[in-house]
Order: sequence, then structure tokens, then C-alpha cells
Amino acid sequence: MDNENNEKIEDIENTQDGQESPEAEKKFGEVSEEDIELAREAEPEDIKEDGPFDIKNEIIEWLESFVFAMFVVIMLFTFLFRIVMVDGGSMNDTLIDQDRLVLLHLNYHPERDDIVVINSTALNKTIIKRVIGLAGDKVVIDYNNNSVTVNGSKLSNEHIKAIMVDGGYFDRSYMTAQGVYEYEVPEGMIFVMGDNRNDSKDSRSIGFIEEDTVMGKAVFRLYPIGSFGKVD
Repeated sequence: MDNENNEKIEDIENTQDGQESPEAEKKFGEVSEEDIELAREAEPEDIKEDGPFDIKNEIIEWLESFVFAMFVVIMLFTFLFRIVMVDGGSMNDTLIDQDRLVLLHLNYHPERDDIVVINSTALNKTIIKRVIGLAGDKVVIDYNNNSVTVNGSKLSNEHIKAIMVDGGYFDRSYMTAQGVYEYEVPEGMIFVMGDNRNDSKDSRSIGFIEEDTVMGKAVFRLYPIGSFGKVD
């Protein structure tokens, strides 16, 4: 009797030990639908399968982006930049007639050697010149040796088109010697000249420029394409 019971117990144990789980019964390499679904759920969002292409939504999104971009451009050119055109040859050869320039005007304050656009009340038009002196500066122009000094420092002639000539039409009240003119720039004013100094109506003939008539600084040339780039 004991032997029979022992044999039955051994048979039950052998059966339990040899029983395999449903997962273990899968053949190697088999993938169930459940496995596929779990894998999809685990995929990162950026590699999950996209839904059907909706051209209407794509067009709406593109239009929204375009309108926003145009709004940003309009705001920039309303409050930060503006585009101006050079009229005349007083800044040759730095700038040429019909050049299109980008002007920086938001919170701008003139500095020496800046190229600025001015709403000239003396000439009743917009002009473009280079800043030579600021308020409190002493500007000396000597046509005898083709030199301009500001507070005793001689300026470079790298920008000027030709040797300066005293054409006789400058305000003689500033002449201290033959061919020598001295200017003390008043408060709130600047002194400007064109790079083409023999063909420029500037502070030598129309007087000092009020700072608040300066519209901004020329920073970039858009046209002609061959001269595209920074203005200096």
C-alpha cells in the first residue's frame, strides 16, 4: 500500500515539475498580437506611425507660421529698422546714388564715424552724412594739408573720395587762417560731413545738426547685390 502511494506521489510531482507555462510553450521567434501592441505603446512619440495626412491642417499651420513671420518683420521694421535710399553722390565712394540701406533707429544716439540719415530742416530734405564731431568736440579742418582733427586727433582719410578743396562757399566766420576752419560743436548738436567732401552740403555750409533730427544709423546695404553687406 505504501509503495502504491509513493508511486502516485512521485507521478504527481513529476507531472508538476515537467509542466510548462503558456509563455514557455511559444516557439522561439513567434510574436503575438499582444506583443506587437505592447511594443507600439512603448515606442517614443517621435517614431510612432503618423496618422493620415491632412492637407487642410497643413495649409492652416503654414499660413499661421507665415502670418506670424510677417508680423515679426513688420514690428522689426516699424520699431527697430527702416529701409532708406541714397539720393545723390555726397557719400561717394562709400555709398552710391540709389543704394538701399537698412537703418537702425530704435534708441539710437550718434557716435563719431557713424553714417547717419538726417531730416535736414536747412535743406528741407533727408540727407546722409558721416558724423565727425559730437557735442563739446573741437573740429579743425585744414584744407592746406587735407586734414581733419577732432580734439587734436587727426582723422583717417581712408573714406574720402579726393583731396579736399576750399570751394569758398563755407561759412567764413569759422575760418581762423587761410584754408583753416575751427568749429566748437554746441550741446545737443553734431558736426557731419560727406565722404565726397568736395561735393557735399554738410555742416561746413548748413551748420551744426540737431541730434533729434537724426533718423538713425546706416548699418547694412541691401542693394545693389554686388555691394550687399555691412556699411562702415
